[in-house]
Amino acid sequence: MKAFIVYDSAFGNTKAVAEAVAGELEGLDAAAVPVDDFNAGELAAGDLLVVGSPINGWRPTPKVTALLSGLGKDRLTGVRAAAFDTRVRMFIHGDAAKKITHALRSGGADIISEPMPFYVGGTKGPLRSGEIEKAGSWAKTLLTSLGR
Repeated sequence: MKAFIVYDSAFGNTKAVAEAVAGELEGLDAAAVPVDDFNAGELAAGDLLVVGSPINGWRPTPKVTALLSGLGKDRLTGVRAAAFDTRVRMFIHGDAAKKITHALRSGGADIISEPMPFYVGGTKGPLRSGEIEKAGSWAKTLLTSLGR
């Protein structure tokens, strides 16, 4: 089983979360992969696909949106998936992770986790204190959901 943690990152915060998740997926062939470098042809049934994006205009970045729409209907059948986003803690904000989760589910993926937000201290970051540890803990819940 492979685990692809695919991300787009403007200031390095989403990348840091993706790398932390990949680093905690013990027992899996896991890698954090920038969205531009992801080869969907390597994805197979039984694999784990985690997609992360900063919130960009209330939604995932255009690159992540293009990736998800390019996978097509039922392309993700048999793939287990989860989504996260990085965001500023505000009274009102977008929810990229929920939109990513919806797209993954529409593509046929089996969603194994609720969408997960990670918080940055401002538009450019850095990540707020404890968020990297939260990413590691979330990765361990993903392993549990996979039965590992």
